[in-house]
Amino acid sequence: MYEGVLQDLIDELGRLPGVGPKSAGRIAFHLLQAEPTDVQRLIDVLGTVKEVRFCERCFNIAEGPLCRICIDPRRDDTLLCVVEEPKDIVAIERTGEFKGRYHVLGGAINPIDGIGPGDLHLTELMRRLGAEPVAELIIATNPTITGEATATYLMRQVQGMGLTVSRPASGLPVGSDLEFADEVTLGRAFEGRRAIQV
Repeated sequence: MYEGVLQDLIDELGRLPGVGPKSAGRIAFHLLQAEPTDVQRLIDVLGTVKEVRFCERCFNIAEGPLCRICIDPRRDDTLLCVVEEPKDIVAIERTGEFKGRYHVLGGAINPIDGIGPGDLHLTELMRRLGAEPVAELIIATNPTITGEATATYLMRQVQGMGLTVSRPASGLPVGSDLEFADEVTLGRAFEGRRAIQV
């Protein structure tokens, strides 16, 4: 609809998840009207975003070799919560209910998209379970078909390891992502988690 750089910007913004053509146009015009210093700050941040590292232990976002949660000595080493993505850690941390450690899988098993167990950080998880004093494994994958499939696969893998395995309790709507759950719902789900026989 527009020419040159403006249309290129709208096209690129429209490729972002959750940003449709109308939203992309609004953002583009906002940037046109913004102060040059504000736009430059955005450019600087976008230029450094690919420098973000991942924790060598749990695969959370980190500024150094280990993330802030892995280096925190106050965390409970006997509780390990498995999530799909780093954004899920943020959602759980907002509740203030969980004081253990995390492990980020990097997605969920999804044969339709060609994502199998070998594409996730499952080998590293099994290594951690063998080396760390984990007593309870909380499988907090999203309550979606792929999240449930991943949880089922994981439960089979840890069977016979002597761990208490649990899933967040009811309160999370099926078909939604953890990052969109409010703090109260997610907090209650963690408070009321139940053990699963494996």
